[in-house]
Amino acid sequence: MTAKLIDGRKISQKVRGEVASEVSRLKALGVTPGLATVLVGDDMASQTYVQLKHKACGELGLYSEDHKLSSAISEDELIALVKKLDKNKKIHGILVQLPLPSHISKDRVLESIDPEKDVDGFHPINIGRLVAGDETLAPATPKGVVYLLEQVTNLEGKNVVVINRSTLVGKPLALMLIQRSATVTVCHSKTVDLKSRAREADVLVTAVGKPGFVTSDFVRDGAIVVDVGTAQTSSGIRGDVDFDGVRMKASYVTPVPGGVGPMTIAMLMVNTINAAKEQCNLK
Repeated sequence: MTAKLIDGRKISQKVRGEVASEVSRLKALGVTPGLATVLVGDDMASQTYVQLKHKACGELGLYSEDHKLSSAISEDELIALVKKLDKNKKIHGILVQLPLPSHISKDRVLESIDPEKDVDGFHPINIGRLVAGDETLAPATPKGVVYLLEQVTNLEGKNVVVINRSTLVGKPLALMLIQRSATVTVCHSKTVDLKSRAREADVLVTAVGKPGFVTSDFVRDGAIVVDVGTAQTSSGIRGDVDFDGVRMKASYVTPVPGGVGPMTIAMLMVNTINAAKEQCNLK
């Protein structure tokens, strides 16, 4: 068996086409969806991610603002900027790029964002909404993972193992999978006999950030494998999955790059559209 690729680039183009059409419709109604990003410091990976988000905005017709700040900025100064963006009628979505410098409280900053403009979906109110089944502003990466999976399988009744328990990926993804009637096991660094747990999965999702961590002995024959992990290595960007080995056992697998990454950007655009419609009372 050789796994089929789940092509995130191709699938994201379908989503982006739908976004572009919706942007045109909203503009005809007098609303241009707007996204503001806030980048603190000069982390190269973060700069790249932010550039990709603004490129997508430009290509799809959204308005965007890019706020680049020194790593020496104080927490209160950063929150003051967020509050200013909260009041800006041209901005429907605010994204504070993570990670933040160690002297700034991530939680305090994220909680300062108006929940209606929290297109990352990390505000406690939006997390609560997600628990209740409202995915309007669900975090973009888990939203992208679920969309990819739904292109190749019906998640109802599937046994899904997620190797990640973060508030960025693992926890919201588990909630979204449960909403689709999957049976979900969340694994992490303290899980006993992780390989055995992983081999029970119909669908295995990994977001560890360790290149080649998931080898073929984590995967049962015919499983679907989604690789969310990314790490910069001397040979380029690599995911968690030992791709050459795993693709000989799995039925479907996402590549890195070109799998989940493009879907994250696409779903951020979807969230910005959703936020604009909610704030302007449009359907």
